Amino acid sequence: MAPARRVEFDNLYAHGFVRVAASAPVVKPADPAANADEMLAIAQDADARNVALVVFAELGLSGYAIDDLLLQDALLDGVERHLARMLEESRGLTPVLVVGAPVRLGDALYNAAVVMHRGRILGVTPKTYLPNYREFYEKRHFAAGDEAQADEITVAGQTAPFGSKLLYAARDVSDFVFHIEICEDIWSATPPSSIAALAGATVLCNLSASNITIGKSDERNILCDAQSRRCVSAYLYSTAGHGESTTDLAWDGHLAIFEYGELLAENGRFATTSQLISADIDVERLRQERRRMPTFRDAARRNQDAVATFRRVEFDLGLALDKPAPLERNVPRFPYVPDDPAALDQDCFEAYNIQVHGLMTRLKAAKINKVVIGISGGLDSTHALLVTAKAFDLMGLPRKNIIGLTMPGFATSASTNANAKALMAGLGVDARELDIKPAAEQMLKDIGHPAASGEAHYDVTYENVQAGLRTDYLFRIANHEGGLVVGTGDLSELALGWCTYGVGDHMSHYNVNASVAKTLIQHLIRWCVASGDYDDKTSDVLLSILNTEISPELVPADAAGNIQSTEDTVGPYALADFALFYITRYGLRPSKILFMAEHAWGDKTRGDWPPNLVEAEKREFAPAELRKWLRNFLWRFFEISQFKRSCVPNGPKISSGGALSPRGDWRAPSDATAIAWLEELDAAFQEIGER
Repeated sequence: MAPARRVEFDNLYAHGFVRVAASAPVVKPADPAANADEMLAIAQDADARNVALVVFAELGLSGYAIDDLLLQDALLDGVERHLARMLEESRGLTPVLVVGAPVRLGDALYNAAVVMHRGRILGVTPKTYLPNYREFYEKRHFAAGDEAQADEITVAGQTAPFGSKLLYAARDVSDFVFHIEICEDIWSATPPSSIAALAGATVLCNLSASNITIGKSDERNILCDAQSRRCVSAYLYSTAGHGESTTDLAWDGHLAIFEYGELLAENGRFATTSQLISADIDVERLRQERRRMPTFRDAARRNQDAVATFRRVEFDLGLALDKPAPLERNVPRFPYVPDDPAALDQDCFEAYNIQVHGLMTRLKAAKINKVVIGISGGLDSTHALLVTAKAFDLMGLPRKNIIGLTMPGFATSASTNANAKALMAGLGVDARELDIKPAAEQMLKDIGHPAASGEAHYDVTYENVQAGLRTDYLFRIANHEGGLVVGTGDLSELALGWCTYGVGDHMSHYNVNASVAKTLIQHLIRWCVASGDYDDKTSDVLLSILNTEISPELVPADAAGNIQSTEDTVGPYALADFALFYITRYGLRPSKILFMAEHAWGDKTRGDWPPNLVEAEKREFAPAELRKWLRNFLWRFFEISQFKRSCVPNGPKISSGGALSPRGDWRAPSDATAIAWLEELDAAFQEIGER
């Protein structure tokens, strides 16, 4: 057996991605020679761009709007002749070409897609649903695909599988299985692609000649978007463009590529030149998502008779995997924070209201009208207080029923303490201060800690004495006042285990921030400022808090005045949230996450950033840094912190990125190790050598 080809880390196909394309060539009606030339030129361009699949428009070889010319043998002979030429001239190209053409079989003519690869016709897929209403008269010329009695066809000198129930599967590219339907098929109540997806297709293709009318492009996008969501798939859409006959209709050459409800690529319509768009589809993610959805498997089982009628046509794509093929897909740096201002505004609106209404429901159910919350002057407690104040306003409760407690310790800075007090004053809550230093000194002395004797011994015990006392006071005050402790810790801290277990910031009665990523919280606070709910003075305090370095403030500054930095220990929260999202939401391999992180974070000038970030926050990271912090995250998440997530307070799920409650999205044993994930990551580098 020949040895397996060595896979290059920097090749997108090595990480479960497949580059696909949709094309709308300039058309010459009833001129197969010119149309073949145009498609071959596009195919060569696609080949140079490492594309695996190109989908052309419906009846692109003959032209769609040629009416009764479709029944002329001279034209149909020309179609076959130029199909044969396309087969020969594309023999050395990598992409699979899906060409729309009229084909003859027995006594019928079919509107079909001819699937060709390296000189071979893999199969011919006919259109299932023929529109015959208003401006459409396809039944005048064509037979429906399900009318055919034969399951093979001879065209352009080759015999190939024929039928609407064909799946085309690459043997050498995992999870790359595509299906074809044609135009009206997606408008039907039961698109053929629905069962095709249940039968295993991850990429659904539509060759279309949808004429353009006002508003129709939106309708197409809605259909393709919905089908990609429902089928957990990619959906490629290509429609006829410039050059098609405008005797009675018009054409816009609309191209779009969706993946699981996300629009990855779309062209500018009404172009006067041939169009080609491409996108990198994460077929591995699609397969992963289907595995975690029993409803998808249930649908396949309940339609098993229909699924069983599909035939699988296998082929070898023959890609050169031993050379780099960089990812071209946009990978958001912040999976929990949209780059688009309108989308971010919507996310903040929904997240904030989920938190507010979650807390309101808990307070009503518990018949409690008073809460206690620790205010440090940092991001998390600030946002939790804003949420709590809004909940009390909506419930008609006085804000003085919110007991805000600042508890300075050994390293609390004057600025954060001042911000905490100013914020509570601005919001009109019952502001209190409790200095924990005397109690902390006594506890350190009681347990014989060196710091009690004046030594600069700042270990985890020194830190947790302070964190534990703060939480202890919060709960005892809540008991005394008849209140509920509102938690402030966020999703990112819980993922990293960056919280003090039990009697510490890990615990509360209800945690409004439990499912909010650290990278989103700053945007939520900005959104609250922009709401106009606060006076100028309070808004200034909130902006000051946003500019404060993230620190637990448990250890005194060093001789140079450097304060304790959370991110120096756990790594940049931006990178932790990136890894967290793709591990918990999609279960991706660490090497793939690193590959995507290099694309997202390797160059700060590439791609879009969320609004309102200051320039200092627009960072880039070298591959070695990304690998270092990913290894750190894997170790912290899988090996040392799950026990903290196995018992967490209640709190609402905020985003599709998930929550870490064992009652919700994430269940895992507390005694697992990170070995499998670390070995997978390291193996990728052992294979290609250190970079």
